[in-house]
Amino acid sequence: MKRSLFKDLISWKNSSNRKPLIIQGARQVGKTWLMKAFGAQEFQQVVYLNFEESSRLKELFIPDFDIDRLITSFEIETNLKIDPENTILIFDEIQEAEKGLTALKYFYERRPEYYIIAAGSLLGVSLQNNHSFPVGKVDFLQLFPLSFMEFLENSNEVQLGEQLNNENWPLLETFHDKLIQNLRLYYYLGGMPAVIADYLKNKDLNAVREIQNKLLIGYENDFAKYAPIEIVPK
Repeated sequence: MKRSLFKDLISWKNSSNRKPLIIQGARQVGKTWLMKAFGAQEFQQVVYLNFEESSRLKELFIPDFDIDRLITSFEIETNLKIDPENTILIFDEIQEAEKGLTALKYFYERRPEYYIIAAGSLLGVSLQNNHSFPVGKVDFLQLFPLSFMEFLENSNEVQLGEQLNNENWPLLETFHDKLIQNLRLYYYLGGMPAVIADYLKNKDLNAVREIQNKLLIGYENDFAKYAPIEIVPK
């Protein structure tokens, strides 16, 4: 799936003042997919670490922020040798790791040669744990659900999207019905990648509604996971 944020990731990679990058965004908007796709295209090797899945990783930053120890731990965990020039480190669900966000500061200050992208849902919740946030030591990008322009591109309506972006209103008037048809479909589908990908593959609106309902249930469960217990009923 094509995402417009991809070009921003390339700019980050090529920046002379690159810092560890945090991709913020709600669950299921495609953060993990985007990071892996970017890594696979732009780097010789991808080291992917999911801090939600591993109890070892959750406690990895607690003893200290010794970068050599951390890199060796990543290598043991993934069974990959990390070359900073050709490897991207992906820290997924980093908010689940104790002091994980703080560790990004020390990577930037002590070993800035490493390419690091971190992502997680509700990163602000980590501030409740009384750990310092790496202000000024990280870069940020925000990933949203697919926009209408992204929807057109993934629907093979590239030319229509280009004319809309160029504000070619006389030509768009000719294709007004086609534009409105796509817009109505986008309104129904929304921008969640799983929904759009399924529709583009199967063209089944009933199946789409089931996926949307499951996503809503997932969000409701997330409220109970992250919100303070006293406000969960709300």
